[in-house]
Amino acid sequence: MSSLIKIGVIGDFDKERASHKATNEALQHCAGYLKMKLDLQWLSTESLEGDIDKKMSNFDGLWCAPGSPYKSMKGAINAIRFAREKDYPFIGTCGGFQHAVIEYAQNILKLNDVRHEEYNPDASNLFITALSCSLIGETRKIFIKQSSKIFNFYCKTEVEERYNCNFGVNPKYQNLINENGFKVVGTDEKGEARILELPHNKFYIATLFQPQLSSTPANPHKLILAYLRCASGLPV
Repeated sequence: MSSLIKIGVIGDFDKERASHKATNEALQHCAGYLKMKLDLQWLSTESLEGDIDKKMSNFDGLWCAPGSPYKSMKGAINAIRFAREKDYPFIGTCGGFQHAVIEYAQNILKLNDVRHEEYNPDASNLFITALSCSLIGETRKIFIKQSSKIFNFYCKTEVEERYNCNFGVNPKYQNLINENGFKVVGTDEKGEARILELPHNKFYIATLFQPQLSSTPANPHKLILAYLRCASGLPV
């Protein structure tokens, strides 16, 4: 009998947004590949502003979807913090990557005034800034550290992934994030962060690229398969 896995997707679902459709389809076909039944629920960011422990504890894993600026940054940050602190299997892609950085800076580095340029372009302490070159619709190389958890999923130090993104970690804060535990384990040719992970959590990975864009039923993405295995309690 297929096992049932419950995934909560943090984000404001828009049926017209290609990345949201791709998120649903990738999770579904990856679950099918693993012979799992998937219960998938989108969680609007505005619904995540208060006490969310009871709501979030119903899920086996949490995924922060693309689509920023979210309707509620507070709600997104609240849910990401829950996943990190409670050690739930978590993946954040594109906007999810960006907000995982903001959450870590606020709650671990105690930098309460950190900002995201997409929300506050004139702010002074911008942890997330516009990329020097847009990655909308781009496929680019990523160089993966062999000592990382994510290397175990790819078994490669060089991969190509698809993006749909304009914002990333402000390079001047990248070392601060890395040196304080949110490890930069994948970079572009310039050494700028493209994959982050918390090595002491069971599965906590943020990618600026969107693995859901290249995952297909015939070739399900290794990262999504690993995430679902972890959420179901299987070894990854």
